[in-house]
Amino acid sequence: MAAYKRYCKTLTLRNDPELIRQYEEVHRRVWPEILQGMREVGILDMEIWRHGNRLFMIMDTVPDFDHDRAMAALANKPRQKEWEAFVARFQNTSAGASADEKWQLMDRIFKM
Repeated sequence: MAAYKRYCKTLTLRNDPELIRQYEEVHRRVWPEILQGMREVGILDMEIWRHGNRLFMIMDTVPDFDHDRAMAALANKPRQKEWEAFVARFQNTSAGASADEKWQLMDRIFKM
């Protein structure tokens, strides 16, 4: 059995260099409650990469991670809705969208 599950997701930022700079700055200081909530639902590690205004997330989780159930639980963690509303101004999405609605799962098409 694998030691973890990996999910890859994508999201588009508003195509504004200043907003992109601010978004990166915000992610240098993610609120502690957000990080704690992710750990509590089984997210072991997460990275976000950027190319232009396109984001790519790599999310490693516990082996028995149920994506839909975990994302629903995460949406109700302390300050999560507040965080999503706060970062929505940078994202090409609606202000009321949950993280699961914003970040779209990607399909793996190749593995070496």
